[in-house]
Amino acid sequence: MELRELRAFVVVAEQGGLSAAARQLHLSQSALSQTIQSLERQLGVQLLVRASTGTRLTETGSVLLRESRELLAHYERLVTAVAGSASGATGVLRIGVPLELPGDLLPAAVANVRTTLPDVRIQLSHLSTAAQLAALRSERLDVGLVRERAAGIALDGTLVVEENLGVLLPTALADELGERGGVRLETLAGLDWIGFPRADSPAWYDQVVAVLRSHGVTVNEPSESDQALIAEVKFAAVESGRAFALAPPDWSQPLADGIVWCPLVGAPLVRRTWAVWAAGSRRRDVGAFVAALEPHEP
Repeated sequence: MELRELRAFVVVAEQGGLSAAARQLHLSQSALSQTIQSLERQLGVQLLVRASTGTRLTETGSVLLRESRELLAHYERLVTAVAGSASGATGVLRIGVPLELPGDLLPAAVANVRTTLPDVRIQLSHLSTAAQLAALRSERLDVGLVRERAAGIALDGTLVVEENLGVLLPTALADELGERGGVRLETLAGLDWIGFPRADSPAWYDQVVAVLRSHGVTVNEPSESDQALIAEVKFAAVESGRAFALAPPDWSQPLADGIVWCPLVGAPLVRRTWAVWAAGSRRRDVGAFVAALEPHEP
């Protein structure tokens, strides 16, 4: 269960319907519906009663609403305590984080900072590569974890993660296409790639598209409003049998029933993540964080 799922549930409950909640959350109604259904599956209960006039809470849903509000309020207090109430305050290390990092990478680096510099407060922000690079150049971030090497002399960086990407497929299709070593990328021609907007990381997007097209896979660029990286949206598209999604082998999200992860034969797609910081930085907290980012091999 994730905080964003609880936030979505609270908004739906407060708005009294999926349509109004989707507008407030800037999500499609189908994506929001899938999020609520995922929450109900995880808890094994019905939270909402859906009708043509809107939605109403079940008794269990009312309990979850009360507890979610308390949990989210506590989370906001925790973030404020960690980050410091004043923006730009000294002693705050601001770190940009992408989706789908290896599970042990970030905790080890954060722990190293807290051990060596216990007075430093840490602020994590989930941002795309493009947003992180912009924030680093405008000094709104101190270090970022990005999916393309930063160009120019203003930023310095080091490679910390290499991951051989595989694919998420329906179990039946994986059995049909699979062979020793996994699935060949060219056998996915005719399926849609559930990707990410090019604006999120132009260089990485172009690299992925070039490899896919070289193997005969047609690519239709997602719009910037697409929620393709949300797990529920990936699963829904893959379950249709007309699409595939790329994912690392240690993807943190539990797979939905009927979906499996398969390696790609020959490892044609390697996703790299760099730690990036201001080239002139002499900050000890940045150094402690980067030093603890042990390289992960594919």
